[in-house]
This record gives sequence, structure tokens and C-alpha cells, in this order.
Amino acid sequence: MTIIHSADAPAFEVPGVHFTGLASPKRGARETCAWRVRLDPGTRPTVHRLTREEIFVALSGTATVHLNGATHELSAGGAAIIPADTDFALGNPGETPFEAVVVFPVGGQAMHPGKAPFTPPWAE
Repeated sequence: MTIIHSADAPAFEVPGVHFTGLASPKRGARETCAWRVRLDPGTRPTVHRLTREEIFVALSGTATVHLNGATHELSAGGAAIIPADTDFALGNPGETPFEAVVVFPVGGQAMHPGKAPFTPPWAE
């Protein structure tokens, strides 16, 4: 068994998005990754695809989920299940941060249009 204390969890950032690594192979997980994500207010969505299903469990705030050309709202207490190999983007057009816990299978990768698949560092 592995315990990840918040003070020891690694932090990663891309513009407007903050990741806190929780479960991953580098932190003892064999099958499932989990991390916390926070989108700053005004964060624009970035389209990408995933090689495996990804689940967002919203903790606070509201985000927009763009999936195959449709836009949906995800707010605290709800969840979004993103199918593999589907165009997807998450944004926060609101005035407060959006926070969620994300669950993703070990070995899953992300892909930006026209680029090779990669394992996000918070899922390594």
C-alpha cells in the first residue's frame, strides 16, 4: 500500500491548468492513475484525444466539456466520462476556479492534433 500525502504530491502546470499527481506508476499504482486538476477562471479549452477512457469527478466550480463538437456543462458533484479516441476539450469560461479529480488507466496516453501520443507527466 502507498499513501500519497498532499505535501508530497508532485505539481505540474500548463497555462491556466494546475495538476496535482496522486496515483500513478511512479507513485505505486499498477492499474489506475488519479490526479487533481484545477482550471483557472477564463482558461480556454485545448482539443486533444485520449487512448483510454478518462473520468472527471467535479469538486468545485463549473467547466465546459467539449466533446465531438457538442458543449456540455460540468459542475460540482457531477462527473464526465470521456470515451477513448474522441475529440475532447475542457475549459473554464467562468469567474471562479474549476476543480476535479481525474481517473485514467495506467498506460493511457494523450494526443494533440498532428502530434505523437504521449503520457502526461502526472500519469507516469
